[in-house]
Amino acid sequence: MPADRPTRFAADLLDAAAASGRLDSRSAKQQLDYWARLGRAISMNETATRRRVDAVLAGELPLEGLTEHERLVVNVDLDVKIQQRAASLSFADQLAAEGMTTVSLAEDGSLVERRPDGSVVVVGPAAPA
Repeated sequence: MPADRPTRFAADLLDAAAASGRLDSRSAKQQLDYWARLGRAISMNETATRRRVDAVLAGELPLEGLTEHERLVVNVDLDVKIQQRAASLSFADQLAAEGMTTVSLAEDGSLVERRPDGSVVVVGPAAPA
């Protein structure tokens, strides 16, 4: 086992390690070592999971090859990406560029017609509150 080196820890962390370590007959140093090794193992697992999730999102690995937890992470990741993409798109602008007129609901509840020439016309009053 490698030799220890002097290290500084936040006082609250050292106090928590001393209190927690007493429950398992560990010194504060032993408890901090335990927590650090546990955190390292979790971090390495999280990194492996992230790589597998990224591989599925890139189409390099089938979804069926993941664990249930990893599939959940993929679905959440996809949901967030879809929401971000949808928020950044203006379908009315895209359709107007293709020569189509659209009608949408404005924030005040009125109907707004957006024409391909860029003009915008209110075509209906706001809905009653």
